[in-house]
Amino acid sequence: MKIDGACHCGNITYQAEIDPDKVRICHCTDCQTLSGTAFRTVVPTPEQDFVLLTGSPKTYIKTAESGEMRAQVFCPDCGAHIYATSVGLGAKVMGLRVGCIQQRSALTPKKQYWTRSALAWVKDLAALPGAEKQ
Repeated sequence: MKIDGACHCGNITYQAEIDPDKVRICHCTDCQTLSGTAFRTVVPTPEQDFVLLTGSPKTYIKTAESGEMRAQVFCPDCGAHIYATSVGLGAKVMGLRVGCIQQRSALTPKKQYWTRSALAWVKDLAALPGAEKQ
């Protein structure tokens, strides 16, 4: 599936080819802290299927629990996270942040990772009252 995305301010824009069946939710504590919320929704794409169209993102290197270095890539102006990827040589897979993808409503997660770190209340979200606007 061809997708396009942008950060919140529009400084960073990109296109990519993804497999919508690979959308997943990550509950790891790094994703919770880096996103400022309970989990992050991501979809992988090989580096060769990702094209940065505009802007110059900033990169923050984070050491994961596994000891692997992960590049966290985001807009230097609005701070929106664009993707994460491995550091160093070798083939790269970009973990695109679904919130910045224009077609996000069509990207239903198919799997969850790091569920041991999931916040207990996440499973009860459907039971909460809601409002269409604030």
